[in-house]
Amino acid sequence: MATKDPREPFTRIDVKEADEMKKDGAAVIDVREPHEYNAGHVPSATLIPVNTVYARREELPRDKDLIFVCAVGQRSALACEMAAAAGLTRLFNLEGGTDAWIKSGMPAER
Repeated sequence: MATKDPREPFTRIDVKEADEMKKDGAAVIDVREPHEYNAGHVPSATLIPVNTVYARREELPRDKDLIFVCAVGQRSALACEMAAAAGLTRLFNLEGGTDAWIKSGMPAER
């Protein structure tokens, strides 16, 4: 269930919510390293490693919800903070990350 901490510039969502948002056109940004991404990722996720998110902020779509995902949800929270610093506001963090996505039985691409 989506939760919003007033101290965070993003909303925490679960796999089911992320899947629904994806179907509604949200962009998925995978902030892990390339070797992690290549081992399996959320379908149609764009790879932008966390240490490059702010530098590559122009690549983040401003016209849609952005779901950030990493392995378990920590790096993606940091990426959300960077996106917020770049002026984006429709930010979501997939709790449990790619691990939760795959464990829930959702499809993954390689």
